[in-house]
Amino acid sequence: MHLFILLLATLLIGAAFGYIIRILVLLSQKNSLELSITERLLSARQQAQALIDEAHAKADEFHERLSKKEELLDIRQRELDTRSSMLENKKTELERELALATELREEHEEALIALAGFTPEEARNVLLQETEEQYKEDLQVRSHKLETQLLDTLNDKAKNILVMAIQRLAVPTANELTTSSVTIPSDEIKGKIIGKEGRNIRTFERFSGVELLVDETPGAIVVSCFDPVRRAIAVQALQTLVQDGRIQPARIEEEIELAREKIHETIKQKGADAVYECGIYNFDPRLVAILGRLHFRTSYGQNVLQHSIEMAHVAEMIAAEVGADTYIAKAGALVHDIGKALDHEFEGTHVEIGVKVLRRFNTDERIVTAMKSHHDDVPHETLEAVIVQTADMISGARPGARRDTAEMYLKRLADLEGLASRFEGVEKAYALQAGREIRIFVRPENISDYEAKNMARQIALDIETELRYPGQIKVTIIRETRIVDYAR
Repeated sequence: MHLFILLLATLLIGAAFGYIIRILVLLSQKNSLELSITERLLSARQQAQALIDEAHAKADEFHERLSKKEELLDIRQRELDTRSSMLENKKTELERELALATELREEHEEALIALAGFTPEEARNVLLQETEEQYKEDLQVRSHKLETQLLDTLNDKAKNILVMAIQRLAVPTANELTTSSVTIPSDEIKGKIIGKEGRNIRTFERFSGVELLVDETPGAIVVSCFDPVRRAIAVQALQTLVQDGRIQPARIEEEIELAREKIHETIKQKGADAVYECGIYNFDPRLVAILGRLHFRTSYGQNVLQHSIEMAHVAEMIAAEVGADTYIAKAGALVHDIGKALDHEFEGTHVEIGVKVLRRFNTDERIVTAMKSHHDDVPHETLEAVIVQTADMISGARPGARRDTAEMYLKRLADLEGLASRFEGVEKAYALQAGREIRIFVRPENISDYEAKNMARQIALDIETELRYPGQIKVTIIRETRIVDYAR
């Protein structure tokens, strides 16, 4: 028991002694930590003070340098002010001396004029006149010699350019005719084309506006019409009908409409091909389509579109030789006759119509200027205008390119149709039989039988008064009423 108590007391004394030692160790560590913190604070304060002292030193140095620069600027400003004052004084002095020199020169000139009796202009004129009189004969001889040499040189140069352009361009010569033939395999087909009591051929001629000559050429039917567009439509429709074999009025009307659509597509393609061949890419598509219509127009028997393309190439070559604008020259040549595509729809010459059309589609005004003078309707304003006219003469003057008689014949037929079409109530008018007959289709709702008879007489009188023609012309007015119904 005593031993247990002694052991317990020993344990309590050991624990107390250990606790005291731990407290002493903790107190020692605390004192050491406080001492370390105090030393670090002191070091930080010293470093901060050093930085502050360094910043003050740099600020003092910068302030000193700034003060020196201000002093230098003040010195430089004083020097500039002094120099400016000196320059102002020199300027005033020079102006005064210049005024004095001007005054002295005027006085000297007045003295010289008074002494010579001539003003400077009069003296110059007298000198020139005396020199001219002294060397007049020599000047005339030299001037004439130079003029002759210059004309010879220019003529040779012009001939060389034209010969070069003509030689470089090789195109086929072909005259457009007013008839086309369609081959038929047998007389049976010819009979179908004529139809019972001529019904089919009359329908074809009415809707196409052409004349079919079935007995002129064996094994073929001749399509006659002065309008090449109509003729092309009729030939294409007739070829389709011959191949198909089913020929009756409704079928004829349908094929003519289809052929008309195909020809219009051909017109667009021809216009696109023309501008592509000539290297012109910025025309309005509608203008290109109008240009394609020239494929079916002729001028004195010459295809107008081919003539225009040919002109464009010639104009480009000439422009390159003389230093003109090649693009403007060839574009003006290509569209120079574009008014002929619409001259049956609008009043005015083809040049006037062409100018309006080109401006309507915002064509470059330089191109309009180049094309509008090719018939001398207006003065030539540019070198390109002269080139276009020259190219026109080259293309049209080629041997075999044109036929005057064909052109006069076509013009007479066009005038005949135009005269009949101007009457109110006329739907269509076609010149047939080589201009010996004019067939006029009137609107039955607008024209009565009695009025149609009076119209025929009036048209005949106008033809006698206004047109020149050989023989006589038959005037036929057709008034037809169609009644259509459907069985359902």
